[in-house]
Amino acid sequence: MPRALVQKIALTLLVTGLIALTHLGSLDRLGHEYTEAGFKRALVVFALSRGLNGVISVAQGTEVAIEPVGIGLTFKPGEILDPVNDLVERFSWVMLTSSASFGVQRVLLDVMASSWLTYATLGAGLALLWALWWTESSLIKLRRVLCRIALVLLVLRFSIALMAVAGEHFYQAFLETQFNESQIQLEKAATHIGEVNSEIQPALSNTEERSLLDEAKRVYDTATRSIDIESRMATFNQAATNISEHAIQMIVVFLMQTVLFPLASIWLIWQLLKRLLRARLEWVGRDQSKREATPEQRSDVV
Repeated sequence: MPRALVQKIALTLLVTGLIALTHLGSLDRLGHEYTEAGFKRALVVFALSRGLNGVISVAQGTEVAIEPVGIGLTFKPGEILDPVNDLVERFSWVMLTSSASFGVQRVLLDVMASSWLTYATLGAGLALLWALWWTESSLIKLRRVLCRIALVLLVLRFSIALMAVAGEHFYQAFLETQFNESQIQLEKAATHIGEVNSEIQPALSNTEERSLLDEAKRVYDTATRSIDIESRMATFNQAATNISEHAIQMIVVFLMQTVLFPLASIWLIWQLLKRLLRARLEWVGRDQSKREATPEQRSDVV
């Protein structure tokens, strides 16, 4: 079987399958489902980052007073979280950017699945099949131009949906475990910092007049509060370590899925489009031209 005929049959099967996908819309629905899942994940982690920023800010502004033997001392245990708060701020910006990236992808999916573009894709597919199997040797250049336009339109039509599906499978294969672990650890860190804040706040907010016994009890509590300060410092230190580690892991997860993977996909799509535009498409009308060349050669020989 001639190579050109094999290419025509393979391309015909591919175009027929793409036309069927366009009509059914199954790939578009799958792309929407995966994009929506990624968008919700990004929003959840963005809310988590803002919550972390809030509890860290409260911890940084909380002062603990100690008055051993009448000497007043003031500590701010939450100041140990100051470098982490800067990281969380940048983390929240990354999550906001990732959410916007998923939002843009969702809009592009809506555009690609619109009725007018669907009809244009169907028309391009039919035009491509006509250009492939038209047996006349006339209009070969026009048919090749139609083939290029149709192929480019088909690639653009399905590129966003395929990118969404491939990106979600990439996440499930390589990033999901890391995402789940980091989310749990960040939630635990936020809970621990919130618990320490809630332990400190009641003592600070109690400004009512005290009796002599209450005042003596307060002096005793503040004299022995250094032990609590050490435990709170240890809690904040551990929380800072967990937040730093898992916030960076979260950044890696979303940068891979929403920045690096889409950029790699766009580069591959661009390379494919360049090849399609530069292709000679010799299989369009090549067999017929060969059949018509034979009589001319015979006349020359005669």
